[in-house]
Amino acid sequence: MPVTRTSATARAVTAGVVMLAWVALLWLLEGIDTATGHSLDTYGVSPREPAELADIVPSAFLHSGWEHVASNSVPLLVLGFIAALGGTGRFAAVVLTVIVTSGLGVWLTAPAHTVTLGASGVVFGLFGYLLIRGFVDRRPVDVVVGVVIAAVYGSLLWGVLPTDSGISWQGHLFGLVGGVVAAFVFRRPRRPREPQGYVTV
Repeated sequence: MPVTRTSATARAVTAGVVMLAWVALLWLLEGIDTATGHSLDTYGVSPREPAELADIVPSAFLHSGWEHVASNSVPLLVLGFIAALGGTGRFAAVVLTVIVTSGLGVWLTAPAHTVTLGASGVVFGLFGYLLIRGFVDRRPVDVVVGVVIAAVYGSLLWGVLPTDSGISWQGHLFGLVGGVVAAFVFRRPRRPREPQGYVTV
């Protein structure tokens, strides 16, 4: 079914509202965290402690300071908006997959006695998802979108390397993996080909 201008506009508005609300929530939570003496930081993920598995989802919405949340806000807003244009149901499934994959990766591989939190795993996941979605779905428009995103945000890939002990490259790497996995798991079903006419002789 072709996408009409009205439905495309509605999707864009919905995607914009969802992402603005999400980013606003991140800033609100950081404000609460700062006002309460960083009490919310306890919901970050500490590796290989079974009780910390419950913190995988909330840790993706918390940050270690204003600079941290600011650095994640713009790429999350942009990449999230583009991903959400494909439908909020699919977008929610992709984001949840990324959060769980990134969080489990951190829980399994991060150094002992560390606490990891932040939305950067989601940013890397959305980057990976959008990068290959067009190829998986075989949609030329999304392939072009992926190429543009690679050109603009390709430098993000350096973040999967262990170059800074204060940055969770594990969260970045497994977030990226989660985004790639989500592109395959939640790929669009292919339309059946139109039946061809038969010629008898």
